[in-house]
Amino acid sequence: MERGCLTLDLEVFELFSIIGTIAFAMSGAVVAMEEKYDILGVFILALVTAFGGGVIRNVLIGIPVATLWNQGLFLKIGVIAAAVAFILPLKWIRHWRRIEAFFDAIGLSAFAIQGALYAAHMNHPVTVVMVAACLTGMGGGMIRDLLAGRKPLVLHDEIYAVWAMLAGMVIGLGWFTTSVELLALFFIVIILRMFSVYYKWKLPRRTLQKLN
Repeated sequence: MERGCLTLDLEVFELFSIIGTIAFAMSGAVVAMEEKYDILGVFILALVTAFGGGVIRNVLIGIPVATLWNQGLFLKIGVIAAAVAFILPLKWIRHWRRIEAFFDAIGLSAFAIQGALYAAHMNHPVTVVMVAACLTGMGGGMIRDLLAGRKPLVLHDEIYAVWAMLAGMVIGLGWFTTSVELLALFFIVIILRMFSVYYKWKLPRRTLQKLN
């Protein structure tokens, strides 16, 4: 099957968008509270985390950035998720921090698949589909960390971007096209991400700092 004939199930596509928006908005809000931002900062960081990757992707693949303002439902979901995070009892937030990696994996998987579907539906090459998946899945988190004054987690912690690129590759090659297959891919990416967290899988790295 050619990618131009990719089955783009609207309900599944919206499901990925909703899941990713909630997961990343909550993540951004929690990071903002960790950095002692005020309520405005909490909402800004939550929305930037939820939508930053999509904006970067749109610029890359030629979708007008202004389409963001047509996503009223998802903007409302992001605002509600940030508000819920802001009013949650502290003990619940501490519990969230213990399972934050899991929800981050959900957001990564959902948005990576969403970004790959966007690019594949526009008949872009596999490499562009992979980049779109990667930027959509991790772009918001990178902006979040930079605004919070942190080193971007996705560039130095456990394997992260690789799983988004993997999702983009299999979608770009047309290996996963139906709703059932895309849902299976969604869970596969989550599992691989959590394995990399649990077993602390890392990509090779090299430092230029002198050893004592």
